[in-house]
Amino acid sequence: MNISRVDLNLLVYLDVLLRECNVTRAAEELGISQPAMSNSLRRLRDLFGDPILVRTSDGMTPTDRALELKPLVRNVLSAAEQVILPKTEFDPAGSSRIFRIMASDYTESTLLPVLLRQLRKEAPGIRLDIMTPSDVSFHDVERGKVDLVINRFDSLPQSFHQVHLWDDSFSCVLSAANPIISHWNLDSYLSSKHVWVSKTGMGVGVGMTPNDVQRLGWVDEALAKLDAKRDITLFTRHYQAALLLGEQDDLIVTIPTMTAMGMAKNPNVVILDPPFDIPRMRLKMVWSPLLQHDPGHKWLRQIIKSVSEEMLR
Repeated sequence: MNISRVDLNLLVYLDVLLRECNVTRAAEELGISQPAMSNSLRRLRDLFGDPILVRTSDGMTPTDRALELKPLVRNVLSAAEQVILPKTEFDPAGSSRIFRIMASDYTESTLLPVLLRQLRKEAPGIRLDIMTPSDVSFHDVERGKVDLVINRFDSLPQSFHQVHLWDDSFSCVLSAANPIISHWNLDSYLSSKHVWVSKTGMGVGVGMTPNDVQRLGWVDEALAKLDAKRDITLFTRHYQAALLLGEQDDLIVTIPTMTAMGMAKNPNVVILDPPFDIPRMRLKMVWSPLLQHDPGHKWLRQIIKSVSEEMLR
């Protein structure tokens, strides 16, 4: 096929169609009529010899070929945008831009306070809009409605860009009056009551159950490998609430170490290593390919990466 004979605008249409999976919404985003969008879809089907989108009970669903094309098309368009956009410098000191960041409670309690101090020095006019995982979907990130996502992930869409910020171990927070401190081992750990705290992934959360080991996460999966199970008496998605509960005499809170160290100067609690191995958790920064080359976005990513490296020293 001679590429000079291909209407490259079709790649723009394909990019939006695969992002929206809806002809009407794709037409609205591109500012064209629905019949024109439908005609573009027919031309795309002819070009690739594939239906691209198939109507199912869930709406318009991408074919396997379309899913293969999605990241490739996005990369091509990102490169084209980089070529034709005028080179502009971002002035952080004079900017009043608002950056929307989806951050887990863990991220809020570790990275964000340090990041905010740095921003006040370098870019006092910049504002952050912090959103929770339940506020945001992968679709929102893909469309660039959210600038960054900072969280732990089991899986991510292939088209997303990502940077590893750090790994963290786990620690146990107990009341200083808890009698098991004197005989701290796996048996005493399992005989106690526990607070579960976590919120991975994105989208609206659902209720937890003690029997759903895979959804309970790292701590309980590690125990399951030992054919053991802890007695969870309370489920929460907020690390700060969990830490306060750690002051109660009969509760154990097992959380990432960087969060636990926020209680290091509290005389009412002690921080201990777990009496069993737990795999380290990995924190990532993720963003849409639509924002990859944005000068302000690149600056913010660099600041966050720099702050993260400084925190690990």
